Amino acid sequence: MGGCVGSRHDSSGSLNENSDGTGVALGRNQPLKKEKPKWKSDYPMTDGQLRSKRDEFWDTAPAFEGRKEIWDALKAAAHAFESNDHELAQAIIDGASITLPHGALTECYDELGNRYQLPVYCLAPPINMIEEKSDIETLDMPDPSPNSGYECQLRLRLSTGRDLKLTVRSTDTVHHMKRHLHTVEGVEPTSQRWFFSGRPLTDKMRFEELKIPRDYVVQVIVSQPLTNPILVEN
Repeated sequence: MGGCVGSRHDSSGSLNENSDGTGVALGRNQPLKKEKPKWKSDYPMTDGQLRSKRDEFWDTAPAFEGRKEIWDALKAAAHAFESNDHELAQAIIDGASITLPHGALTECYDELGNRYQLPVYCLAPPINMIEEKSDIETLDMPDPSPNSGYECQLRLRLSTGRDLKLTVRSTDTVHHMKRHLHTVEGVEPTSQRWFFSGRPLTDKMRFEELKIPRDYVVQVIVSQPLTNPILVEN
């Protein structure tokens, strides 16, 4: 969980002692180091579990402490950092007037002296990552009959910021709906992670089993850039 601690400034604008007894001068600002943190999860973690853990942090951290615009900047910087785009990450940090006393996003300060802490799992995957087998198991899954079940609209919200509606059938599995999304947005099924109300949706689940109320949104985490998105004119 991220933290934000109150602080005091002297007349020169430097940061004095925090309420927890620590003190960091605002003038002490190091460039972002390129080395990624190495860490081991308490349990072997899949890519989907890691992304779910990150989503939970980014969804809850700004709700309790700190400034939302700083959290948004840190999220963008963390994404750029993990993608090895250090120049972009540094530009985001500088643009938001974020200070890195140790050259790492694990501890940083905004221009008011508030402290923000990012967990290592938001910056790099663990060394004990494991591959998910569900994608392999669904390769031979037979397509449902085109006339089976009933037609319905499914609302999706992609992590890329795009919202769309997908026409599916009640007998479609999540895997087949992922394939449908691939034809529309160019996102490979193996690069999609679907969640509803915080619950991950496995490939073998059928739409009729999900019990999704009308007009509710399914979150889709995309782990790759769109390769062939369909352009929609306004």
